Amino acid sequence: MSDQKKMTYKDAGVDIDAGNRFVQLIKPLVKATSRPEVLTDIGGFGGLFSLHADKYQKPTLVASTDGVGTKLKLAFMMDKHDTVGIDLVAMCVNDIVVQGAEPLFFLDYMATGKLAPEKAQDVVKGISDGCIQAGCALIGGETAEMPGFYGEGEYDLAGFTVGIVDNASIIDGSTITVGDRLIGLASSGLHSNGYSLARKVLFDNLGLSADSQVEELDKTIGEELLTPTRIYVKTILNLLRDFQIKGMAHITGGGLVENVPRMMPKNCQAIIRKDSWPKPPIFELLRKAGNIDEEEMYRTLNYGIGMVLVAPEAEAEEIMMRLSGLKEEAFIIGEIAKSAEEGEPTVTLV
Repeated sequence: MSDQKKMTYKDAGVDIDAGNRFVQLIKPLVKATSRPEVLTDIGGFGGLFSLHADKYQKPTLVASTDGVGTKLKLAFMMDKHDTVGIDLVAMCVNDIVVQGAEPLFFLDYMATGKLAPEKAQDVVKGISDGCIQAGCALIGGETAEMPGFYGEGEYDLAGFTVGIVDNASIIDGSTITVGDRLIGLASSGLHSNGYSLARKVLFDNLGLSADSQVEELDKTIGEELLTPTRIYVKTILNLLRDFQIKGMAHITGGGLVENVPRMMPKNCQAIIRKDSWPKPPIFELLRKAGNIDEEEMYRTLNYGIGMVLVAPEAEAEEIMMRLSGLKEEAFIIGEIAKSAEEGEPTVTLV
């Protein structure tokens, strides 16, 4: 036994030195997201953030957590890792801004079989970019090296954000009433939902690859599918300063059909006019190539609308003008009506 080689953690597949080098690589990316409330640099056991609750009469914290899903498969296929971090941030911050909350800080978790510091740095670059777009600080995270658990070159991501809103300003949809208008903000593509279906249609059924060019798109399949999720935070916070936004829905898994009712009170239905916005080419490609029913498109994918706002009819046109000034592509896609039967809120596509 005395002649046996001394084992190290590196021999078992975990490289502590690589982890330390990764931390040094991402320090500038983390610093770029800082806010005045941040009290610590990365490297501690926890991130410190001063709440400044005196700015609010009754401050309420809003939290959300999410991942990127099988969109990561595209990052692996293309060996491009600097955009999925934007998706990670977007999926979290878009969920809390719908309640009127300003995102304050973000935490990330990355797990991989073998840490490649430069590749992981690209991932964090995307997270940093997303935090800058959302105005929140990246105050910490965790990178786990788990040999034998993930395939070579693969990793998984999870994110967590905390925001704040004054209790009196929480948006819960309770004031939504008949005649209010539905305003749809355009998505940048599939965002981070429906990728299992998209990969099945494009790669399995059509036999395409990430490098394939098709007539319907002005970029490769891989470039289209890796387009980052739109972050709507700054646009919505701008609107909330001057307009009455009664409800908001982030259109993720479940599409318009499942997500819009989540913001509405009982006995209401959202009348959504299907021809009120142009459907981006990627959706029509999927629908035709996969022979996907229209109902399935509306309940699985965002179909070109990433966020839906509910506003009074009297303010709708002025909101549309503001959105145009903010370079946001938006459409009045329908209105609120009374349900034909009493009960849970519904969506009617016409």
